Amino acid sequence: MADVKRGASGKPRPAATADDAGARFAETAAAFRRRRGVTKKRMFSTENALAIHGKIFAMLTPKGAFVVKLPQARVDALVADGCGERFGPGARKMKEWVAVAPDAGGWAELAREAYAFVKAGA
Repeated sequence: MADVKRGASGKPRPAATADDAGARFAETAAAFRRRRGVTKKRMFSTENALAIHGKIFAMLTPKGAFVVKLPQARVDALVADGCGERFGPGARKMKEWVAVAPDAGGWAELAREAYAFVKAGA
C-alpha cells in the first residue's frame, strides 16, 4: 500500500491513527455482539480479535491495520486492487488473510464477508 492515501478528489487524506482504528474496530465489533457464537479472542500480539465458534474472522493489529480472513480469490482481488496486503506472521504471508489500512473504508462489509466465510467452514 502506498504511504499517502487519496480521497475521491485525489487530494491526500489524513492518516488514521491507531486510536482511530481502535474506535472503528469497536464499532465494527459492536455489530457482531448479539450473534450467537461470536466471541473476542487473542491472536498474535492483539487482543482485538473476533471469532465465531473459536475461529478468528477479524482482528485489529497493534499498528491499526484491520485484518480479515476471506477466500483466497477475494484476498487476491483486494491485493490486486491495492485495497490491502497479505497478512501473516513475519515474512510468512497467509493466503486467506488480508490487512487493510486504518484509513481504508468498508470495514463492516469486510467483517460480514469474513464472518460468513469462517462460519461456513467452522
